[in-house]
Amino acid sequence: MKQCRKNTGKRLSARSGFSLIEIMLVMSIMGVLAAVVVINLRGKGQESRIIATRTSIKNIGTAIEMYELSTGQLPDTLADLTRPLGDQPPLIRGDVLTDSWGTGFDYSRKGTVDFELRSAGPDRQMGTEDDITN
Repeated sequence: MKQCRKNTGKRLSARSGFSLIEIMLVMSIMGVLAAVVVINLRGKGQESRIIATRTSIKNIGTAIEMYELSTGQLPDTLADLTRPLGDQPPLIRGDVLTDSWGTGFDYSRKGTVDFELRSAGPDRQMGTEDDITN
């Protein structure tokens, strides 16, 4: 009876572990899954930056409208929004005057009540097809 136990123990130890084929199969599956994840996540960073820049443009646009309500005119520059209005705090912080790529927004007045805010977009060149505006 003791001999059977020894043989059974040897068989288990010889069969424990993974074969090279099993390891290669698992590695192949992991490689395919990693490739799928990379393909699905590629470009999401760019989309996130565009969404964040559009949100910044909306927020700065709101600050411009609040400035106009307080002073009766549009600001001359975006820097005017970062200064206190009398005893009121500034409408926005100075660090929000750049887009997600670190490029400053372009602000221009279009008459007495209209304005345009523009981001250079991903290529960081103003006046190109990928510019983001209000």
